[in-house]
Amino acid sequence: MLDVKGKWCFITGASRGVGRQLALCMAEHGANLILHSRSVTHTEKILGELSKYGIEAFAVEAELSQSDEVKAMLNKIDESGKNVEIVFNDAGVQIAYRQEYFQTPVADFTQSFLINTIAPVMICYHFLPKMIERGFGRIINTTSGIRNEPQQAGYSASKAALDKLTTDLAFVVDGTDVILSLADPGWIRTDLGGPNAPGAVESCLPGMAVGAFVNDKKSGRLFAAPRFHGMTLEQAVSDAESGLR
Repeated sequence: MLDVKGKWCFITGASRGVGRQLALCMAEHGANLILHSRSVTHTEKILGELSKYGIEAFAVEAELSQSDEVKAMLNKIDESGKNVEIVFNDAGVQIAYRQEYFQTPVADFTQSFLINTIAPVMICYHFLPKMIERGFGRIINTTSGIRNEPQQAGYSASKAALDKLTTDLAFVVDGTDVILSLADPGWIRTDLGGPNAPGAVESCLPGMAVGAFVNDKKSGRLFAAPRFHGMTLEQAVSDAESGLR
């Protein structure tokens, strides 16, 4: 299992939900953090919570539907002089649930793809070459198991596109110490998942974090968080590396 102590980790959507859980998990294991939200004011609370771990952490902001803002955020991270070694592309949006799905507006797709596909791919394209040059890195892209629900077509299509782009990029680095993975939190109670979801947000761990800790040079895997529920992180990583999950 990889020791992440002192490594710089960038998490999108870090102010709440799964992103917040990932921030707490990575801080507990000693990683330094760069936390994204739409406004740095949104991450003030989580930054305060992280102070007890004795790590370094700071916030950046960007509206992920605006590519210029994504670029500016990435430039700011570069200007900080921190070498980002772990990335969680966790931020996402589910636009609407369309009962009349044959009338799904085009905007559902354009907005979903900008935030759920294009922004994470821009982030991958920014950090991946640097990781390859240094010979180390981890990128974990959050996906979704939603299927057979045309009511959520924009969301599910944008996640399917992210899956394809991730596995294609993973092929390039497979067998190296730059590992790309997908992670699915399952249906959990977040602002996106809604109040009727069966799982508490805390149940996303340790599964959502596994991709940062595997150390076996295998890229392109999907880690479904519910399969690891109830395990310690060490057990989850061991199962993932042995191919049991």
